Amino acid sequence: MASTVLVVTALEDLTADWVIAALNEREVPVVRADPADIGPGLTFAARIDAGSPAWGGQLRTASREVEVGELAAVYYRRPTPYAAAFEHLPQQQRDFAAAEARHGLGGVLNNLHAALYVNHPAAVTRADFKPAQLQRFVELGLQIPPTLVTNDVEAARKFAAEHEHVIYKTFRGLPRCEDGHTGAIWAQRVDPCTFNDALAVTAHLFQAEIPKTGDVRVTVVGRRVFAQQIAAPDGALDWRRGDWDDLIHAPIAVPTPVENALHRYLASFGLVFGCFDFALIGDGEAPDDWWAIECNPNGQWGWLPDAPAITEAFADILSMEGGGRP
Repeated sequence: MASTVLVVTALEDLTADWVIAALNEREVPVVRADPADIGPGLTFAARIDAGSPAWGGQLRTASREVEVGELAAVYYRRPTPYAAAFEHLPQQQRDFAAAEARHGLGGVLNNLHAALYVNHPAAVTRADFKPAQLQRFVELGLQIPPTLVTNDVEAARKFAAEHEHVIYKTFRGLPRCEDGHTGAIWAQRVDPCTFNDALAVTAHLFQAEIPKTGDVRVTVVGRRVFAQQIAAPDGALDWRRGDWDDLIHAPIAVPTPVENALHRYLASFGLVFGCFDFALIGDGEAPDDWWAIECNPNGQWGWLPDAPAITEAFADILSMEGGGRP
């Protein structure tokens, strides 16, 4: 019976390290691989024939070898982009080699017969668009802030005139600079008087600011739900902008209708795991106190106080223990 767990991630990934350690304690076979290591450090030979719908063959890393047919679950974390393996090549050759690796090796790893993916990269891609997330929240009966996506300055001004305060946030994080460093643009209140024709350059996300009393991060792994209310000591609009070590955490109960909606949300995108952000109004006891902001289908959770319990939930899912498979 297939039993091995494949962890697809970069070498330096402490979150994956915790899950791998939990699986090792359960004596579950684990293979860790970063597809960008393709070459002498990562070789594979996968076969498929008429009459056999599953890929077979071997995957070899620097330390492990596994039969592809033995892979029962795939924990898809944060692999290095394929292009990193070919940076030494001229651009045309680099682009060609990266595309071939992604469609070849990636095409096999993303189509393992009967394997459980947490989460499948195609599902992550589908669920990674904020407009799709917001639409799904509404379909499931959750509250969301009034939202405008636009590159039209007049539409932005009209939207701002309809609301007392307006928030701007990015769809994605900033890409790396040439020196390799990354930055961030935090959610922030904007002055509509500053709107000008420069808005036409790209898409912008504006939301009405709601009178929130707090923020909540809800981490869902299979059927297990972990919720922490988060407060920044300085009362910042976006708690992510300060020192995360200074954040104040407190467990909070998720109302049953909200929890049920989150499970339906994940199922609708084919996800097993997701990190949801909510803004609270009131004390959070009523479902309408919970305003859905976004869901990261591959979010970070290692910084949360309940990270040890979340780690065990991942190990349950990947090892099919404790009713782990959703």
